[in-house]
Amino acid sequence: MTENIAVPASDGRFMARALELARRGLGRTAPNPPVGCVIVRNGEVVGEGFHERAGAPHAEVNALRAAGERARGATVYVTLEPCSHTGRTPPCTDALVAAGVRRVVYAVPDSGDQSGGGAARLEEAGIVTAAGVMAAEAEELLAPFRLAREHGRPLVLYKTAMTLDGKIATRSGQSRWITGEASRALVQRWRDEYDAVAVGVNTVLLDDPLLTARVEGGRTPVKVVFDSVARTAPTARLFEPDALGTEARVIIFCGPDAPAERVAALGERGAEVITLSGSRGRPAIREALAALAERDVHSVLLEGGGTLAWSFLEDCLIDRVAWFIAPKLIGGTGRSPLAGLGVETMDGAFGLEDVESRRVEDDLLITGTIRRGDDR
Repeated sequence: MTENIAVPASDGRFMARALELARRGLGRTAPNPPVGCVIVRNGEVVGEGFHERAGAPHAEVNALRAAGERARGATVYVTLEPCSHTGRTPPCTDALVAAGVRRVVYAVPDSGDQSGGGAARLEEAGIVTAAGVMAAEAEELLAPFRLAREHGRPLVLYKTAMTLDGKIATRSGQSRWITGEASRALVQRWRDEYDAVAVGVNTVLLDDPLLTARVEGGRTPVKVVFDSVARTAPTARLFEPDALGTEARVIIFCGPDAPAERVAALGERGAEVITLSGSRGRPAIREALAALAERDVHSVLLEGGGTLAWSFLEDCLIDRVAWFIAPKLIGGTGRSPLAGLGVETMDGAFGLEDVESRRVEDDLLITGTIRRGDDR
């Protein structure tokens, strides 16, 4: 029987390490979830592993390989209930049973296990299981995977940066740089951890961004552009390979009025151009997110601009926000982080929960989750 009661304090320490390992797989494992595993024998860590990419061995298998014979009689800490079905790789439960482990502690159950639950398989083999250790932290890590599986769309984080007087650019459109170096470095890390980064065509035209993750050992996310009439130039820098020579994967969502010759030119440049009919000739956001999920994109870092961000928010398709506020003043008619019509009354405002704030050098970062009902 699976334990879900008070567990030794050391279980939390080892699970925290497993979660740390799982984070190394962020942005790399879809359509699988990021998972970490730690194997402990007589209070000593004898093996560690994480799921590195889809199709590669799961976290438990990597940790077992590191532990070798020392896994016999050991306790296994894993952030997600071990799988008991065969997909691209064999069941992790089989590997754990064969290794002779004594106990398996997992943070959260795998609600989508096709075979009915890995814990039951382990218990049939005489292995004690325990659930619920650092469950909230594990669920936060698994949120993109859960959302894609249950609602058919990726999780969306809207990141923006504004001055103290609420502007994201000067009156001439200049936006580099509002925040300091530390804030920009943090955003680069998020790009590495998210499956895709999304912008509107105005950002492409004004800033000509690379949209790469400029961190050591980083990988380039899928680059997504919302471009109603295909104004993105085939010469835009986002088509360029990253510093490691990795070819860019670019997806451009257009509306039905996009000129065929422009669409063809973008396709020839290597972009996947998807035409979707939405309101006012723009591509439908919800359908676009569904298309991304079908392409194994489980998380999107939305970087603007204000009109695109409002379209996402208006359709209740932003899950989290990361709002940088820089100690600068612009004044005048500079643009704000959210455009569109806005809400009519304060009762219609989008509220945040789980709000946190912290300093990033001289900048202030406020994060939170959009409060919503069951409609995702």
